[in-house]
Amino acid sequence: MNWHSLESAKIFELTNSSADGLSSDDAKERLEQYGQNELVEKKKRSPWLLFLNQFSDFMILVLVAAAIISGIIGDLTDTIIILVIILLNAIVGFVQEYRAEKAISALKKMAALQVLALRDGVASKIPTAGLVPGDVVLLEAGNSVPADLRLIEVNSLKVDEAALTGESIAVDKISKPIFENELVLGDRLNMAYKGTIITYGRGKGVVMATGMQTEIGKIALMLEDQGTTTPLQKRMTEFGKKLSYLIFFICLLLFGVGMLKGEPPLTMLLLSISLAVAAIPEALPALITIALSRAASRLVRKNALIRKLPAVETLGSVTFICSDKTGTLTVNKMKVVESHESPSDHYWNEEFTPLQLALALNNDVKRVNGGLLEGDPTETALVQYVQEKMIAGQFDSVLRDYERIAEFPFDSDRKCMTTIHEFKGKYLVLSKGAVESIIENLKDPYEAEGLQSINSKWAGNGLRVIAFAYKTIDVLPHPFSYNNVENNFLIAGLAGMMDPPREEVKVAIQQCRTAGIKPVMITGDHPATAAAIAQQIGMIKNNDLVVSGLELQRMSDVEFSEKVEHISVYARVSPEQKLRIIKTLQKKNHFVAMTGDGVNDAPSLKAADIGIAMGITGTDVSKEAAHMILLDDNFSTIVKAVKEGRCIYDNIRKFVKYIMTCNSAEIWTIFLAPLMGLPIPLLPIHILWINLVTDGLPGLALAEEKAEKDIMERPPRQTNESLFADGIAFHILWVGLLMAGLTLSTQAAAILLGWHWQTMVFTVLSVSQLGHVMAIRSEKEYLFRQGIFSNPQLFITVMLTLLLQLVVIYLPQANEVFKTQPLSLEELLVSLGAAGVLFHAVEFEKWVKKRIQAKKSK
Repeated sequence: MNWHSLESAKIFELTNSSADGLSSDDAKERLEQYGQNELVEKKKRSPWLLFLNQFSDFMILVLVAAAIISGIIGDLTDTIIILVIILLNAIVGFVQEYRAEKAISALKKMAALQVLALRDGVASKIPTAGLVPGDVVLLEAGNSVPADLRLIEVNSLKVDEAALTGESIAVDKISKPIFENELVLGDRLNMAYKGTIITYGRGKGVVMATGMQTEIGKIALMLEDQGTTTPLQKRMTEFGKKLSYLIFFICLLLFGVGMLKGEPPLTMLLLSISLAVAAIPEALPALITIALSRAASRLVRKNALIRKLPAVETLGSVTFICSDKTGTLTVNKMKVVESHESPSDHYWNEEFTPLQLALALNNDVKRVNGGLLEGDPTETALVQYVQEKMIAGQFDSVLRDYERIAEFPFDSDRKCMTTIHEFKGKYLVLSKGAVESIIENLKDPYEAEGLQSINSKWAGNGLRVIAFAYKTIDVLPHPFSYNNVENNFLIAGLAGMMDPPREEVKVAIQQCRTAGIKPVMITGDHPATAAAIAQQIGMIKNNDLVVSGLELQRMSDVEFSEKVEHISVYARVSPEQKLRIIKTLQKKNHFVAMTGDGVNDAPSLKAADIGIAMGITGTDVSKEAAHMILLDDNFSTIVKAVKEGRCIYDNIRKFVKYIMTCNSAEIWTIFLAPLMGLPIPLLPIHILWINLVTDGLPGLALAEEKAEKDIMERPPRQTNESLFADGIAFHILWVGLLMAGLTLSTQAAAILLGWHWQTMVFTVLSVSQLGHVMAIRSEKEYLFRQGIFSNPQLFITVMLTLLLQLVVIYLPQANEVFKTQPLSLEELLVSLGAAGVLFHAVEFEKWVKKRIQAKKSK
């Protein structure tokens, strides 16, 4: 129903109500019919179900299998350690999901507890939850609108709708019908919506919708949708599945080969199980969780609070940033940026121009706490502007000398405010309002042409234009009414205002473009205002499009899908349209970040691959729905977060590269040894030590690796890119084979020489992995050029791990646990020398890659 297009009488008829409101009995019946005026939450999963759901991830199931296998082998230590890792991951995931389910609760808190409504013809305070369609509600400044209302009476009523529409300026409301059917929320000037705030004036409205039928209720329904899966979660799920298939295939192959050679079935079963334990990267999920946590801690210091850990890595994959304008790209504070003073021979005061007097006197701004301005944002901006033009003390003297004796407040019909001031026995009349309203009251109609030209130019640049007029009279007219006062004015001038862009935003947007990310503005403001801001900050390039909500509404899905990648500004859009924008981009394989601060942004924040809420101006609803919160509401902070996200993804790839290469070496070593006629080289306890200590500790220190120099000059990674892209799979294969070859060569030689071959095998595998982790710190830079100490945590960890390995070899108590034997100096040097070969081989790989890249460039 288009309630905004109906007359008051028709509204009362359709709602079966009247100007005196409903009777108590009627209201009771309707409450039973429509239900409480509350936002209904869907039945939530119990905390136990949330916790159990953490074990459904495929990689976790693989680890559970590893724990069972370890138990079958008979090594309870392995089983306990793996189960502890699984439990820690489950706790972290549970805490994140439990916090994320608070979004609807935050929405419910926005409603006022009581409201003034007409019942049985009497104004009574009733619970907000008890409002029903047809109720007549009384509104005044400071109230939160309790339901969706059709306004039937207004008295200078202004409503702050920023939380719902994104409109940065409080909206002047009207009561007369608007005879247009296709209107977005921000243009329905005779409607007031649940959750918005009355900032000025008074009004009366008829309830059109309550509870989940309100606009904010529709948003609550959209919030029930499940959030998206992050790129990391998708990649790890895919990785876990492929790894489990590979392990099963290798174990089956090993068992089959052994049976064909006539080996005992039980021996081959235990060998296959040992191989499975070696292949499963037990430490990987814990490493990733800890790495993400550390990155989140670093981002807090950069004013970005991460609410959901996987969002850290998601930032690195973002291809579109859909940003709200108000408070994100702009400072969220009106400012006079242009002024025009009309020449006049009728100056009332030689010290001040008529425009200065009008700016200083025609307002309801109050000064509190030693000069702070309090009042309507537009008026405070005008007063601040004129204060800055005056020297100390002049503003106070103007207020004293020009005492206000009468005023005609602003209303939506006249669209102007007029004040009358007494000075030296005469009266100065000042009027302020929309340009078209002031022009109608001018003494000389020829002045209008020049004003209209300036107004058109400024409005085209996205400015809100306020006109000022003045006149002097000797006596006050009788009868004293605005019809007798607001005429025969002289023009004082114009002021052009806007919510200016943040100074640092232009640089941040350029950095986004360099990084291959397209920034897009999505706002509730008018298209001209949005486009002007976008031009200033460099968001619109070449043939980029500006689309209004109405234009978007008329586009088919096919047409919109063709244009969506070329649209840089969306203006006057609804919450449903924001969702449509994000989901269309996602269908085209883009990863989308959405910033916002209002209730209207919450569904989009949840649906986006990463939702970014404002910490200062953001509503509780937007913060609960978001993955990340900007503590300084600064768009440029997103760029820092993107850099951190790319860095952590690079480091996660290094984890995978490091751990899987090590596991690959273990697999080849155990698989090839029997085929070469050698005894099984490693015990399960050796494998677990390598997987958790030799892999785990240095792998964790890789999280502190600094970003590569070109990290913000390369495009975002493709959303379907494998963790093993860019040659990582080949690296895992050949380095794993080389490591296994060095290990098995050492084993064969040690057996021939009668040395402690099993401890030497254990040592070669462990130490060669330490050399490997130092070599893969960068994919391009050699270690000694990069600096051995440039990641001090890794250097210390490698030294500590080497020391622990020596403890396992030489400490008698450790010999009993790990079944090791002290090596002679000769045995130790041979083991270290064999392990050192691997480091130089990986450094040589970088040299080869650089030569190939140089040839391609030529």
